Amino acid sequence: MIRHFKYIFLFICFILASCSADYSPKPRGYFRIDLPQKKYQTYSSDCPYTFDYPVYAQVQPDKNRDAKPCWLDVSYPGFNGRIHLSYQPINSEKQFNQLIEDARTFAFKHTVKATAIDEAVISYPDRKVYGIYYSIEGNTASSVQFFLTDSTQNYLRGALYFNEQPRLDSIKPVLDFVKKDIDLMIKTFKWKK
Repeated sequence: MIRHFKYIFLFICFILASCSADYSPKPRGYFRIDLPQKKYQTYSSDCPYTFDYPVYAQVQPDKNRDAKPCWLDVSYPGFNGRIHLSYQPINSEKQFNQLIEDARTFAFKHTVKATAIDEAVISYPDRKVYGIYYSIEGNTASSVQFFLTDSTQNYLRGALYFNEQPRLDSIKPVLDFVKKDIDLMIKTFKWKK
């Protein structure tokens, strides 16, 4: 009987000694991501536009059933993400206005989860490339959306998606890295004549 008390006493001492104020739980960790060196190549095809994209990405035609010609995915296999690009020829002013409103609607659908949505005007008059860039902060399905147009004949909408549950704290390093690629894609974007 005394032997059992001795074990109980040691167990209680162990519990009390382990309950010190210096203990704090470790924060949740994420895998280390090795980001590749930035290097770019030009995309050109039968589509009425060209742009530069990173060598560590792949440009693939959109494989969805409803995809139209010149709809592309700039796929990032190492990051499990893609930039979806959808092209539309402009046939009328009414259609042009509807495409612009659709881009705004798609971006602002994220207001439920977004903490902020910033808009920036894109304007390269020498190449007739105009548009709006939407930076969407928070745990949203798409953190970047944009559209580009020559305002008379061509329209292209882009959206960045990761095939992961949206957690900004875990994808932030990759998101910042890919945003620089999108910025360069827009700066090098040209309509074919």
